[in-house]
Formats: sequence, structure tokens, C-alpha cells
Amino acid sequence: MEFPKYLLGDNSDYPTAIFVIHTAFPRFIINLENDEVQWLEDFDSQDQKELETETENFIREASEFYDREIDRYEDD
Repeated sequence: MEFPKYLLGDNSDYPTAIFVIHTAFPRFIINLENDEVQWLEDFDSQDQKELETETENFIREASEFYDREIDRYEDD
């Protein structure tokens, strides 16, 4: 089964949180309420340096995905 690159998630235990799940490598879940990122991969020290520079891009992309999805819901 192939998944989209980003998915939206919510949970009634976290009523104010907005989760975006990144399904491609490196997989992660970001809570857009506070920009907290939970990585779903194990990284070595070389990967860690690259992630530090790319994390800002991942957060931006996740936020843009969320905004696009909300715009689509509002247009319906």
C-alpha cells in the first residue's frame, strides 16, 4: 500500500493538538500546536547533522500541507 507523503491526525486526548504525519524517510510526527517533532527513525551521528539543517524545511512543509488541506475543507 502506498501512502501520501503527509497525513493529518487528531486525537481526543489532545483536543488542541494538530498532528501532521510525514510518511516518507525520515518519518516523523509533528504537533503544529507547538512544533514538537517525534522522529520515527533511528539516526546515526552523520544523519543527525543533516536532520538539524533539514528540520526547519520539514516543519515548513508540514505547515503548508496543513494550510492547503484546511483551505480545501473550507472550499467544500
